[in-house]
Amino acid sequence: MNIFDDEDDFLVGTPKSNYFGIAKTANQNIVEMELEKMFQRLAIAEKIMEEKGLEEEHENLLKSMVIDKELEDRTNSIFIELVGNIVTQCE
Repeated sequence: MNIFDDEDDFLVGTPKSNYFGIAKTANQNIVEMELEKMFQRLAIAEKIMEEKGLEEEHENLLKSMVIDKELEDRTNSIFIELVGNIVTQCE
């Protein structure tokens, strides 16, 4: 199954827009499975922060909505990873 009209479609737009475009057309079981994996990774990261006493610092960063280039790059990497995981399973 090719979820792209054109093989180069995935190169157009932002990682976020590519994810949402693919998530709408890909097999929903695969999309849900990949989202669940990502939420599990988030839960593990939060648990590690709590165990290391870093939850307050994390909450303060979230409240201040500090967005810098590194955070934006990490977020884009997550969207790219999700797209790659979904697309490879839908082929």
